[in-house]
Amino acid sequence: MQRRLHQRYGPIVRIAPNEIAVADPEAIRTIYSSHSGFVKTDFYLPFRATWGKYPDAFTNLDERQHAERRRIVNQVYSMSNIIQLEDSVDKCVQMLMEKLAESATRTTAIDISQWFQWYSFDVIGELFFSRMFGFLEGAYDHGGNIHALDLLIPFIAVACASPAFLRPLVLISGAMIPRVFQALKALKHIENASESCVADRQRLIESGEADEKEDMLQSFFRIMQNKGRQKDFGITEVKMEVYGAFIAGSDTTAAAITAIVYHLMRTPSAYAKLTTEIDEASQAGLLSPIIQYHEAVGLPYFIACCKEGMRLHPSVGMTLPRHVPRGGCMIAGAWFPEGTRVGVNAAVVQRDKSIFGNDADAFVPERWLGPQASKMERYMFQVRYPVFDSLQALLTQITVWRGL
Repeated sequence: MQRRLHQRYGPIVRIAPNEIAVADPEAIRTIYSSHSGFVKTDFYLPFRATWGKYPDAFTNLDERQHAERRRIVNQVYSMSNIIQLEDSVDKCVQMLMEKLAESATRTTAIDISQWFQWYSFDVIGELFFSRMFGFLEGAYDHGGNIHALDLLIPFIAVACASPAFLRPLVLISGAMIPRVFQALKALKHIENASESCVADRQRLIESGEADEKEDMLQSFFRIMQNKGRQKDFGITEVKMEVYGAFIAGSDTTAAAITAIVYHLMRTPSAYAKLTTEIDEASQAGLLSPIIQYHEAVGLPYFIACCKEGMRLHPSVGMTLPRHVPRGGCMIAGAWFPEGTRVGVNAAVVQRDKSIFGNDADAFVPERWLGPQASKMERYMFQVRYPVFDSLQALLTQITVWRGL
């Protein structure tokens, strides 16, 4: 929809009385860089958990506080730390391969995107809790978490896009509209799932029954134990990190893998090049039976396919508005007064023909192997300015590249 609006009206489109959507790639850095001065609007608040002293990273509107709180857990989400948990991802990859091999022996079609959702949730389980939830093993929506998110995300998207004065009406409608009521229950379901996982580990630690296996949840408990009083990081903050993983990590990962596979299946030439690259690397002894992260990043065409799929189908296709800072600002050749809500939609700018070429609407992995690759990288909203948090983006990156 927004692409059509910009095609008709140009790079600057008013989408609400005080909100402007900008389809200029240069606006990404202007609005979303860490020192831009642009502050998040109340658009983000419907995603916020109903408990917690501090907001989660995505919904925290205070940039200074956001930076302070993220510094506490930065090491947990660092690439070097997550790489150490690579064996956990191996288990999920192996299980996914076995289950897909079983499905291939049957004559009925399968919804492979569903398998990617199950895989993504089980990866979160392994990374955070040293155990898969059981999605892949049982081939079903364990605990109803995916159904809860399917109900929740569209409802929250409507609430986010609604003016603040109408949001109470949106919530009240839950009492009268069954689907909205189910979405509100789904939010509580995700919160309860987060609390339950943390409470289970806390009981094991307090009883002395917790094993020595390292995972991300254990790292959060260690921060709480060593720095909790100094940094005001308690059990509620631990739960908030898990909540963020449930909301952001699993869904964005599954969406990315699905988009990449979808385009490879629709583009036989790209699929053939990719399989040739993998076969040649395997014959040269460069790949393990389950490809490791450092091996995957050494496959240039594979990485190009991943970038191209995520370019065409960013995990979030909405404008993420921020307030223009004090004094106003020039954006896309126009002056915006302070306080104006302005944002960029990744689904629009990542198809900008001035950056990605006249074939920007097509799946062409080769574009990432040419001399313009570094320039294009600067305008990949999803990669350079991840919609949830740069830390969550690391989870998506390692699980996407390993899962494929």
